[in-house]
Amino acid sequence: MESWWELGEWSGHSGNTLEVWRLTCPFCEEEGNFGLAYHAEKKKASSTKKLNFDLYQCRNCMAYVHVFWSAAEHSIGHSIYDFMVLPWPIGKAKPLDNWPDDVQRFWSQAHESLGIKNWDAAAVMARSAVQATMRDKGAVGKELYGEIEDLAAKGSLPPLMKEWSHEVRVLGNESAHPKPGTPPPTQEDARDIVQFLDSLLLYLYEYPKRISDYRARRKSKEASTKIP
Repeated sequence: MESWWELGEWSGHSGNTLEVWRLTCPFCEEEGNFGLAYHAEKKKASSTKKLNFDLYQCRNCMAYVHVFWSAAEHSIGHSIYDFMVLPWPIGKAKPLDNWPDDVQRFWSQAHESLGIKNWDAAAVMARSAVQATMRDKGAVGKELYGEIEDLAAKGSLPPLMKEWSHEVRVLGNESAHPKPGTPPPTQEDARDIVQFLDSLLLYLYEYPKRISDYRARRKSKEASTKIP
């Protein structure tokens, strides 16, 4: 973003108002259990665009979070909004809603394994997330190697993403099927592999969603400006 007025314009969540169930308390990690303590807003001149500044109190531990959010100005027929929270939960990553359930599950376990310094488990769960992703995208193969190659051959994985997918596969295999004398993954290896996974999911799920949201917004805007 080049301006805070762009928040919620290009990507975000479906809807035109903040969904409190999406909030997680950064102190007790309670989800969606908040009460609004204060609201302020700033409107853009000669526009319907509005920036919201909300203070929410967790009903569980009574801590406060500041939520900065805004809905898209031009979103007729396809409303979206986006938000930022301060402070944010430390050490608990959350998957995106548009990922398949099994991808979310394995991705979450990979990140949780990093948090408790279980490098083998992080590698194995990252590999499982990659395989679930390949199959969700229609890859065909007897094993993960073949599935990655198949998706790449179909044009869904560019060369760099194919290489990253194989790196996750190889490290995950070493932990899932250990051979005598094989050194365990290091902290750096495990963190790199999980970051590779994050980039892969961003490319295969988040970027297509952003493009789809953009096209829907443009289509709605064009329809609204047509003269009857």
